[in-house]
Amino acid sequence: MTRGTGRGRVPAALAAVTAAAAMTLAGCSSSAGKGTEDGGSAPVPAVSSSAPAQAAEKDGADKDGTGAAVAAKGGRLGGAGSACELPVTFDLAARWKPKAIELEPDSILADLTEQGTVKMVCEIDAKPAGNIGFLRVWQGKASEDDPQAVLKAFVEDDPKASEAAYTQVKAGALAAAEVRYTGHSELLEESKSERAFAVSTPDGPVVVHLGGMDTDEHTAMLPAFELAKRSLELG
Repeated sequence: MTRGTGRGRVPAALAAVTAAAAMTLAGCSSSAGKGTEDGGSAPVPAVSSSAPAQAAEKDGADKDGTGAAVAAKGGRLGGAGSACELPVTFDLAARWKPKAIELEPDSILADLTEQGTVKMVCEIDAKPAGNIGFLRVWQGKASEDDPQAVLKAFVEDDPKASEAAYTQVKAGALAAAEVRYTGHSELLEESKSERAFAVSTPDGPVVVHLGGMDTDEHTAMLPAFELAKRSLELG
């Protein structure tokens, strides 16, 4: 894969679509509808940067050992029979909707869903919970790379990434690396916060990434990211 072509294209395009959707919702009345996966329509939740935090508080969310807010649990993802079967499992935030990313090997988009040494395998949509953004799961082939090396390759393959800061953390009981960095929204023409963590598994590294339409949306969705990290286990 050519460096710099991964997240800079397909995920950026996906972000542009969701950002456009946010602008559309902002101009509609509270009775407007949005599309569902099966092509039907459902009521649009209020889109507010504080919505997930408010929902988490209402549903009994707590804080992890570092004091970070953790979203209310809405299910378990990653196991056999779940929407995305992964080398790990973790708790899914309430009302977030997961979908497996599956492309044919000869698809013209196949190589564009790769970033660094990992490939996008699952996308978890925050819109049903009231925010614009995704928690995305990326998986790589088994290698000797440690989690921080995987994260560095991931970030360096994003031409819009800057100011990356790496730390050693725990994801559940597993040793992990985490990165906080600054991305850029071409649609909104502004910088935004992004975050990801990585773990090693016998089936290859796994990266869990949280973006968001902008920094406010990113910040509001952090409890779902923290829930995934705190509850992660090998599959």
